[in-house]
Amino acid sequence: MKYLSFLFAVSLLLLVGCGDNKEEITTIENPELVTVAFFDALYNEKNIKKAASVCSPQLARIILHYKRPQAVARHLFNMSYDKVEIKPDDSGVKVREQFKDKAVITVYFDGYYQENRLKDVKRVSLVQKDGKWTIDKILKDPF
Repeated sequence: MKYLSFLFAVSLLLLVGCGDNKEEITTIENPELVTVAFFDALYNEKNIKKAASVCSPQLARIILHYKRPQAVARHLFNMSYDKVEIKPDDSGVKVREQFKDKAVITVYFDGYYQENRLKDVKRVSLVQKDGKWTIDKILKDPF
């Protein structure tokens, strides 16, 4: 009985201790990784609050207005995925390093929606404030 109580207490402690991290992406110093984490939270984790945690206050307000990640994906990005692989374009890293407080990141998507394979490309603008990168704008489709 003591063993069962101990396991229950440890499980409860782990759940409470890990609960806060599910709604926020930890500070990442690389704008490419912030962008990938944003889209991963939106498309794979289906966690709108986590996605909004790396956005500017204005963009976060717009994203949270939609209430569901599927609505954000449909209305803001015109993309729907059941599961997707997200990769940043790393060919522009040297250009980005010239502008240390701003970055434009291109991201490639390769995934499935209702058993159909879909590929897409999106671009976002990020700004750095106090050492933290945030997504500031969703840029027009590059193609």
